[in-house]
Amino acid sequence: MHAMRKASVRIVTGSCLSAMVAITCAIAQPAPVFEPKVGQRGKDVVWVPTNQNLVDKMLDIAKVTAQDYVIDLGSGDGRTVITAAKRGATAHGIEYNPDMVELSKKNAEKEGVSARATFEKADIFQSDFSKATVITMFLLPNLNIKLRPAILDMKPGTRVVSNSFDMGDWRADETVSLNGNGGCTSHCTAYFWIVPAKVQGTWKTPQGELTLEQTYQDIKGTLKDGNVIAPVTEGKMTGDKIAFTAGGTRYTGTVSGSTMTGKANKGGVETDWTATRL
Repeated sequence: MHAMRKASVRIVTGSCLSAMVAITCAIAQPAPVFEPKVGQRGKDVVWVPTNQNLVDKMLDIAKVTAQDYVIDLGSGDGRTVITAAKRGATAHGIEYNPDMVELSKKNAEKEGVSARATFEKADIFQSDFSKATVITMFLLPNLNIKLRPAILDMKPGTRVVSNSFDMGDWRADETVSLNGNGGCTSHCTAYFWIVPAKVQGTWKTPQGELTLEQTYQDIKGTLKDGNVIAPVTEGKMTGDKIAFTAGGTRYTGTVSGSTMTGKANKGGVETDWTATRL
């Protein structure tokens, strides 16, 4: 009996030691490091990283500088935000996957740009990105179109760059493809837009009326000067800059709220022109 009790004590003691070792080992184990996988499911899209050379090209097209506030919609591992921050810009990523957000923060810290590169876990369709001067994204066409109304309501002159996918009938102002250069073998095209000022309607001029129809950056209409009505041709908005031809005169100017001011060039002779929205 005594021997059996001693054996039982040894067994229990050994079990306790084993349990303690197991607990200690469990505590000592580091948390698994999150590693994103190409094609992993997200809320709206699967994750595919943008080739770094295309990231650089997208920021080049948008002419990103230290004066810009860049917001990346669906920022993934943070590479676009981090690259913009390296150029001196203030950059922010909106990403739904919390693991990606934490990974992006660590990547920004490694690159020494945490002060300028920030990230948040959020739904891009529930987020306010209206203060950005540059928007970047790598989404699907239907998501781009869903975002399009909010983007078109942004400040005229806001620059938008998309990897691989356009925005339907809103024609890109510029399209650039790496064509396999820089190690980019898929998703290598960048689409670029400048948010146009909204000018559709009737504007009063000193001589008559300017009536405009607008489809994104393209404009057409008529210019009434006294009893003469001339069609508006070659019309385009580039942010808040307007340009069109009417009656053999080339008009260029700036739109600011309900006024336009600029120059009218006819035969090399320039005069001032103005218009006020009715």
